[in-house]
Amino acid sequence: MEPLTTSYPLKYSVLKARVFVVFLSMVLCTTILCLLQLRFFKPKIKDFYSFEVKDSRGRIISLEKYRGKATLVVNVASYCQYTDRNYIALQELHREFGPSHFTVLAFPCNQFGESEPSSSQEIESFAKGNYGVTFPVFHKIKILGSEADPAFKFLIDSSKKEPRWNFWKYLVSPEGKVVKFWRPEEPIESIKTEVTSLIRQIIMKKREDL
Repeated sequence: MEPLTTSYPLKYSVLKARVFVVFLSMVLCTTILCLLQLRFFKPKIKDFYSFEVKDSRGRIISLEKYRGKATLVVNVASYCQYTDRNYIALQELHREFGPSHFTVLAFPCNQFGESEPSSSQEIESFAKGNYGVTFPVFHKIKILGSEADPAFKFLIDSSKKEPRWNFWKYLVSPEGKVVKFWRPEEPIESIKTEVTSLIRQIIMKKREDL
């Protein structure tokens, strides 16, 4: 008499095969979803104008409002050997070229010689009262280290140049890209030349778009 053959091994093999197929399908679906996400949902590459900052009163301001202009971003300080001549030069630039196609954006920072100890509102009052500045003076920030402001960190990463003192200047294009940078001791004439060239490009582009 022949022994009865059991169907258990066969059923087990079929079940194992089905589990494998389900697992393979899940892996395949996950891979496809990841590829689709990379294809259609790529994270937006940031430019300078895509950041938000705080004004001197701590209110959130989008830098998007400055898109389309040539922008000179500066880390300022009230009690520095470069304060007088830089604030005067910056206001001269802003008065000559702004505000339609150009603006200066001032970011106070106390990380260099502790030469900006005051509150943000006091700094703004100092700049307006002593130098008659009409360009924006923002909230005091850090620009070095782990607590660096993201917008300023973008300037540093883009230019590969980290400020070593107060009044470093970064020229930003209408599209939010860093064009050039200057150290605090460099003459205003070299900045004027670059700003003039960038503004000329802005005006020409506007004419072409008409």
